[in-house]
Amino acid sequence: MHIIEKPKILFLFVLLVVTFQIRAQTSNSTDHPNIVYILADDLGIGDVSGYNPDSKIHTTNIDRLINGGLKFTDAHTSSAVCTPTRYGILTGRYNWRSTLKSGVLGGYSKALIPNDRLTVGKLLQENGYHTAFVGKWHLGWDWTFEENTPNIDNLGNNFKIDYSQPIKNGPKDMGFTYSYGFSGSLDMPPYVYVEDNQITAVPDRVTVNVDDKGFWREGPTGSNFDHVQVLPHLTRKVVDYIHAQSNTEEPFFLYFALPAPHTPILPTTEFMGKSNTNMYGDFMLQVDDVVGQVLQALADNRKLENTIVIFTSDNGCSPKASFPELESVNHDPSYIYRGHKADIYEGGHRVPFIVHWPEKTQKAQTKSTTICTTDLMATVAELVNYKLPDQAGEDSFSFLPLLTSTDEPEPLREATVHHSIDGSFAIRKEEWKLILCPGSGGWSFPRTPEELEGLPAMQLYNLDSDPGEEQNLIGNYPGKVEELKSLLTAYIQKGRSTPGAPQKNDGPEIWKQLHWMTD
Repeated sequence: MHIIEKPKILFLFVLLVVTFQIRAQTSNSTDHPNIVYILADDLGIGDVSGYNPDSKIHTTNIDRLINGGLKFTDAHTSSAVCTPTRYGILTGRYNWRSTLKSGVLGGYSKALIPNDRLTVGKLLQENGYHTAFVGKWHLGWDWTFEENTPNIDNLGNNFKIDYSQPIKNGPKDMGFTYSYGFSGSLDMPPYVYVEDNQITAVPDRVTVNVDDKGFWREGPTGSNFDHVQVLPHLTRKVVDYIHAQSNTEEPFFLYFALPAPHTPILPTTEFMGKSNTNMYGDFMLQVDDVVGQVLQALADNRKLENTIVIFTSDNGCSPKASFPELESVNHDPSYIYRGHKADIYEGGHRVPFIVHWPEKTQKAQTKSTTICTTDLMATVAELVNYKLPDQAGEDSFSFLPLLTSTDEPEPLREATVHHSIDGSFAIRKEEWKLILCPGSGGWSFPRTPEELEGLPAMQLYNLDSDPGEEQNLIGNYPGKVEELKSLLTAYIQKGRSTPGAPQKNDGPEIWKQLHWMTD
């Protein structure tokens, strides 16, 4: 009888254990769902017919997501404008903790997210995901300028760039294996595509459009850049990416940041007049069609069942949509809510938020739990069983339990902080919302010194009984006002709103100048 020597038996045993571990790890990574995060630009909650029964814009593909997934009715962006919200999505941190305390970046601005900060992309890369960004970045990256360039955040200026040089501190450095897109909004120069840090075509002309809806600022434009075709072009990139990933076992995270329906409002010919509203409504239908193309690509590649598709917007609808025109056909992009993009009122930051995951979620559920776009980081961390360090995701709460349960659990977050374009704050806890400024903090009435004169310094609303924020109760509940002021002050001073060690906010400590800050 042949006897195997003991060392050989030990070697075979170790080899078997190692092989089993490798297979287990591979199985775990391939069992993770794909994640597709579709971020619309300046889309109002009332623009989605699944949220607004009176909507004159019929978003059939977005409604398909609702009918097959979860509709959140109390979801909010961390800011009422573009750049800050995008910062919060990728970092799980309130935007006002960054160096940007108000406003937005421009197309030439430097990177807002430091390289040493954990992002959703980096987290998922570390946990076996292929990660991709396509679309509008608007978080700054570092160009190689040909000369000294002061005031690069000024949206009205143009600067000389050495387009032969790769960009630095862009999506590739923030956790995206593949990236394709442009630097700012589609109305901010320079108008060039950047793929994996390299400009795809240098500018060969200067373009500008001063039409109110189709507006974009004057600036250098790449030889392959056509404003009207940007949305279809990016969509093809996304579809191609999904197709390419169908040939791999690796799960993927795709962050698709649409440039629409933000200005320039440029629906392609097939959508012109289709909504029977105005050009904005037509552009909304094109956005809806893009969602349909993404879903079809996932279905065609047998990825739809185990893919988490999240659809939301970066803030409320912009006045550039022409509210008077839309009102004439009885359509309100803000639905029942006051205000719009840039405002501290609900219309500025309450957005559609839909999660579609056929393999795990029950169909057609409505969730009234308050969530925020900063919550993506904690959610994906829990999904891959990753413990966030103290210095990451400081304002992120996982909504994963909501995706796999039909119950409405206890509130995920103690309170939620809102922020407007001018840096004004609000804090929401349960039905109460305290606004720490006298007006909109943005672009809607009241905003001018004349309009604000004589108004109380703060506003308190009960959103359960007054979702339109019409009755300011600031003088009626002094105890509630002090409670919310103290809570907001603690969130600012601790550098976080989640449990954990205190952290530092970035940039100047402007909080000391705010009249409402408590000791």
